[in-house]
Amino acid sequence: MNRIQDLNKFIKLTGDRAKLDAKANGTYIVYKTSDGHMVREYSNGEIERIEEDSEFSNE
Repeated sequence: MNRIQDLNKFIKLTGDRAKLDAKANGTYIVYKTSDGHMVREYSNGEIERIEEDSEFSNE
């Protein structure tokens, strides 16, 4: 494997691990979708879009 493939693999594994940790702790993960929206993904599979005026805003 080349470095780009290795990096992509580690990124995927990190996301998978975050999902497992969230499930074990009853929390959620936060990430940015490919279309640029921030979302929360709960361990039950529910995905909630985070609006710009939420607690993650810099204002």
